[in-house]
Amino acid sequence: MDEFPKIHNTDEIPGEAPQVIENAINVFKQLPGIGDRTARRIIYWLLGQPRDKLEEFISALEELKNSVKICSVCFNVSITDPCHICANTERDHSVICVVAEPQDIAAIESTRIYDGVYHVLGGLLDAMRGIGPEDLHIAELVQRAAQPEVKEIILALDPSNEGETTARHIAKLLKDVDVKVTILAQGISAGTALEFADPRTLSAALTNRTEFK
Repeated sequence: MDEFPKIHNTDEIPGEAPQVIENAINVFKQLPGIGDRTARRIIYWLLGQPRDKLEEFISALEELKNSVKICSVCFNVSITDPCHICANTERDHSVICVVAEPQDIAAIESTRIYDGVYHVLGGLLDAMRGIGPEDLHIAELVQRAAQPEVKEIILALDPSNEGETTARHIAKLLKDVDVKVTILAQGISAGTALEFADPRTLSAALTNRTEFK
């Protein structure tokens, strides 16, 4: 096994990890759901792997950075622009499903019952975190909704206070647009992120969606 060289740094405090390791830990702590302890476990696990294994991780991240784009139409992540969904002429472009994040698209696609297109907001309105309408792709959604071919906007947002606030804000902006605005039927537990909803529940919520009031 090609071992990592031992780190020698006379400036380090005895008993503490070298600064280069602490720097890596601090980077991993920025990931969602990763605290200090988990970040340390990941870094020390990586250090215990063969060098070629670490190179695999680095290569994968480099490929992400260099290959993945943001679709200029729906703001989904993709390797093409427009993305494969927006470019698919067999999809129903008269129906736009609005989601908070790209991973929500994967959840809806897993139901295999939706054949429309999407619009990714890039988050939800959250006054506590300082996220306002100008921070999301809401203005672009209103522009898309005004296109003659669009007949329905499905608000598929998390069943949370932030999701409801965002849905109401969008519905208000679309009030004077000739388009039907619907929301998912109840069934997804409050506080459950859409990406974690099981396909059967999500499928029922989509099928039984109701007009937003």
